[in-house]
Amino acid sequence: MSGAIRQLGMRRASLYDNLKIGSHQDCCPTPEKEITVFPFAQGSLIKQWSSMQNVTDGNQEKSNAPPQQNRYFLNINVGGTSFRIACKVAARYPITRIGKLAIYTDPMKKLQLCDDYSVQRNEYYFDRDPFVFYYIFHFYQSGVLWIMDELCPANFVEEIEYWGIHLRYSQRCCRILFEEKQSELNEYLKVQRELEAELEPAEREEEFEGKCLGGFRKAVWNLIENPYSSIPAKIIAIMSSLFVLISIVSMTLSTVEEMQHKTGKACMEQLEAVCAVFFTSEYLMKLISTSSFQKFLRAAFNAVDMLAILPFYIQILFEYLTEGDILYHEELHRMKSVSKLGKVLKLIKLLRIFRILKLARHSTGLRAFGFTIRQCYQQVCCLLLFIAMGVFTFSALMHSVEHDVPGTNFTSIPDAWWWAAVSLSTVGYGDTVPDTVLGRMVAFGCISFGIILNGMPISILYNKFSDYYAKLKAHENETSLSAKLGKKICFKERAMKKLAECCCADTHIHH
Repeated sequence: MSGAIRQLGMRRASLYDNLKIGSHQDCCPTPEKEITVFPFAQGSLIKQWSSMQNVTDGNQEKSNAPPQQNRYFLNINVGGTSFRIACKVAARYPITRIGKLAIYTDPMKKLQLCDDYSVQRNEYYFDRDPFVFYYIFHFYQSGVLWIMDELCPANFVEEIEYWGIHLRYSQRCCRILFEEKQSELNEYLKVQRELEAELEPAEREEEFEGKCLGGFRKAVWNLIENPYSSIPAKIIAIMSSLFVLISIVSMTLSTVEEMQHKTGKACMEQLEAVCAVFFTSEYLMKLISTSSFQKFLRAAFNAVDMLAILPFYIQILFEYLTEGDILYHEELHRMKSVSKLGKVLKLIKLLRIFRILKLARHSTGLRAFGFTIRQCYQQVCCLLLFIAMGVFTFSALMHSVEHDVPGTNFTSIPDAWWWAAVSLSTVGYGDTVPDTVLGRMVAFGCISFGIILNGMPISILYNKFSDYYAKLKAHENETSLSAKLGKKICFKERAMKKLAECCCADTHIHH
């Protein structure tokens, strides 16, 4: 009976009830056996540490502690919490920080491993997170690194790298979940950095300091690029959007047959000239006020601005080169060259449609859409690959079952591509239809595949677009609010200054 009571006395309090390490058969173990069966955690081995304890208490503890334990244990203090780890247990992992502390005999090398050392308590101090060290402490006793879901992946990885413990010591299930969580966090941080870069202005105010006419160029740049800087800047941004819409409408109406007469054509050309002059002046103001010409030329929006004004001047240049009447007896190649110039001129006029991209500069929705496409380019490319595979597969099947039918439109696989593309998109023009039963079965499979294919990326793209749009809109609202608060503060300061001047003037009058 007394032996059983002694055996129960050997059981230690553990953080995990189902964790059983070693065996407790002997009632009076030797120090070597006690090191071998050292438990995961004990209340007497983990205690709070206070730097205000005096030397007398330390000497008293030292005198009360058994001398045999001082040789076999390491006293570790992590962020104010004290731990005791057996040297033999720590030496199993010699490449770790605690393992090196256990096997090193040179005191100077030991001091390089810790942040501080208490001679009275024989205790090594580490200025690290004590909460994470509980898992490190458990690793040395059990050989398994446990990972909890509530831990921050970045902080946990930083801590275990400091202690020299590799993630492979953890269980495979925990490691897989932890790596997935870590990859999600890294992807989130990457998107956040790219969003901040998207929201960051092209020119910072500090870059204008020390430049020639820095204050003037800064004011012009804010007037053109920052609509929230002042009311005139907001008016210019609205005018820029209106001129883009007017230019698009003008280009569209110029193709209408009723507008092809001389009066309508002249009116459209004058309207186009006015829009081109506005876009040119806007581009020149940006070019003059920029702080770095290299960054200005690399910016995508500035390339769009250049593309918006180039067609107008190229058209003027071509018309100037082809001026003059062409006599009937001139060479035939001269006539052909003029015809080619006319086709090139029509193509250049068509480039004016890209002016609509200028709206993305002041449209949060368009910027969010572009950012979504850039972030989801892998999913979009995968979708295009599936569409190409579906078009080729179903067009080949349709041609194989319909090419023998008299009067069929599926005379070859390339002729069936249009039908497959229309069917995959579930549009179904009906201009080309199968006649046989097998052909209709192939068409049903193509339409079903198209429905599944169209439903796959919608949720992914829409959720990401909504998230990016909300973040961009929130940043836009914060910028607008900060600008308004700045104006209110400036107005209050000016009012107080004016009131102080009036009070000083009244005081001088009374004197």
